[in-house]
Amino acid sequence: MKDIQCRMARVALGLGVRDLAKLSGVSQGTISRLERGEELKQSTVESICNALETAGVEFIAENGGGPGVRLREPTKTI
Repeated sequence: MKDIQCRMARVALGLGVRDLAKLSGVSQGTISRLERGEELKQSTVESICNALETAGVEFIAENGGGPGVRLREPTKTI
């Protein structure tokens, strides 16, 4: 996950740095470091990605148009 994808996902969900830190179990400073593009341990990045995905984001790989994010469609209940 790229730093910009994390920031885009967080903003798309309406989460602040504090909110994402709480959801992912890392410090606010760690979220800020990721969004600045600093290197983090892979397990830390995975925790943040998992929290964003659980909250409703899909990460889009770079496929010629650049990496991105989108919100998942809500699950329909019958």
